[in-house]
Amino acid sequence: MDLAGEKSRLGVELEKFGELERKIRELVEGHAALRHRNQELERLLEERSARLEEAEANTQALIEQKDAVRAKVDTLLDMLRDVGKS
Repeated sequence: MDLAGEKSRLGVELEKFGELERKIRELVEGHAALRHRNQELERLLEERSARLEEAEANTQALIEQKDAVRAKVDTLLDMLRDVGKS
């Protein structure tokens, strides 16, 4: 093979190597971006989970308060019925 052909083949190989390097760099950058986004989503999920747990606790407390008020109202109604029977 002549010198011009060798240089041409070498140029093509270097071009392919450069393209491969660019693609690998893009993959690495994409991976880093996805890892960062995943961390953001995990943090958001933890925040939302904590808020959900707090809301569930508040809901349970309200249910217990409602039940206590209902029991007191029932007791007062029973007392009024007893007064009415007397």
